[in-house]
Amino acid sequence: MKLYYSPGACSMASHIVLRELGETFELERVDTATKKTETGSDFRAVNSKGKVPALAVDGEVLTEGPSILQFVADRAGDRHLAPMAGTLDRARVNEVLNFTGTELHVAFHPLFNPASDDAAKEAGRRNVGTKFDWLEAKLADGRHYLTGQNFTVADAYAFVASNWANFTGIDLGAWPKLKAFVERVAARPAAQAAMKAEGLIA
Repeated sequence: MKLYYSPGACSMASHIVLRELGETFELERVDTATKKTETGSDFRAVNSKGKVPALAVDGEVLTEGPSILQFVADRAGDRHLAPMAGTLDRARVNEVLNFTGTELHVAFHPLFNPASDDAAKEAGRRNVGTKFDWLEAKLADGRHYLTGQNFTVADAYAFVASNWANFTGIDLGAWPKLKAFVERVAARPAAQAAMKAEGLIA
């Protein structure tokens, strides 16, 4: 398997989960601005959408983070990372995955867009805050992770997106349970290894 990634991007969720599973895989860094990989090839020949993550596996390329996350966990048979299909537990994982992809991830777009003016960025921060409110409420009962006591693929994605607060002028201290969740996931050995491999921490 080969994971195409960009440091700190949503692809880091797939990177973390591959390490949680103890999989053997290659990494290839992608410059998402130029659409070139670190070996100089055209990334659009791998993924015509030009987006990370992309996973080369069994002679094919799988794209879209939530699909990759579920595929690698299901393939490994890990029922903690991805509960069995057809169960309410799996539906809850999908609920958080979909929320992260369609609500939280998207809300950060104005904050990473160099064309956004100050007003657009401030509106973006307020919008992100409403998404953080939902995650904070999920954690209000004292659970360690977003769907219960087990770390799942949904937590990996929500961690990566929530951690973008640290790069966009949002103080996670306003959401103490979410902040503790981010710190908890960041401390996991797989997350530490992924962040080191991507050059995000020493």
